[in-house]
Amino acid sequence: MKLQQAGKLGLNYAVITFFVIFTAFPFYWMLIATFKSSSDLYKPANNPFIFNQPPTMENLNLLFNQTDYRLFVFNSLFVGLMVVLITLVLAVPAAYSLARLAGRWGEQLGIVMFMVYLIPPTLLFIPMSRVVAILGLRDSVWSLVLVYPTFTVPFCTWLLMGFMKSIPPDVEEQAMVDGYSRFGAIIRVMFPLALPGILTIIVFAFTLTMHEFIYALAFITATSQKVISTGVTTELIRGDVFFWQSIMAAGLLVAVPVALVYNLFLDKFIAGFTLGAVKG
Repeated sequence: MKLQQAGKLGLNYAVITFFVIFTAFPFYWMLIATFKSSSDLYKPANNPFIFNQPPTMENLNLLFNQTDYRLFVFNSLFVGLMVVLITLVLAVPAAYSLARLAGRWGEQLGIVMFMVYLIPPTLLFIPMSRVVAILGLRDSVWSLVLVYPTFTVPFCTWLLMGFMKSIPPDVEEQAMVDGYSRFGAIIRVMFPLALPGILTIIVFAFTLTMHEFIYALAFITATSQKVISTGVTTELIRGDVFFWQSIMAAGLLVAVPVALVYNLFLDKFIAGFTLGAVKG
């Protein structure tokens, strides 16, 4: 019996180890490539997973001193934070209204909003380009701040609506019996209980804006207004010359903080998605 338990435990650890290596390998490869010299990286006889020649800082020097990478990061953070703020302001009240106040029509309206998210961006960027041009926002990060909520708000509303449905209405009713208004019950009772779902939509909206490419490419051509997704590719791919090491460095510097945020809120993130999916 003990041998059988030891075998199961060993199998579990083997599977976990495999997935850890599988998920960590891209970060390892980006880290190695960041400090590889070109002669080391492009020589077929060299082992690509270790340093065959001494590491170099030239790739980071190219990224930070010969491109506008810092500006791209700032623009991406600005757009991400603005989109998260707009998404919260619109999605949280909408989700609560659909979950609590819309009656039997709430679920149908939530499904209709979710279907908006399913429309491919490639079908929308042309009419969106017309809207952006009319508003005079071309070559401006404000065009992305305007457009991104059109697909973060519907999905986040649907997801948060499902999560709020999982919270018993009794807790709000008890708070109102104790003297709170509905608004007070929402602020003091509903929102704290819905925090995992709110954190889920924050992480989703922010990471989506960080890796979105089509709208950023269609609406912005000025270097000073570019975000990471388009700025890195246009600055570090020059004709048929690819600066792979600097591209890997740019990706690593963005991917690591995002991965840390995901792991920091992993439990709440999973709870928000699973409850929203089951109850929605």
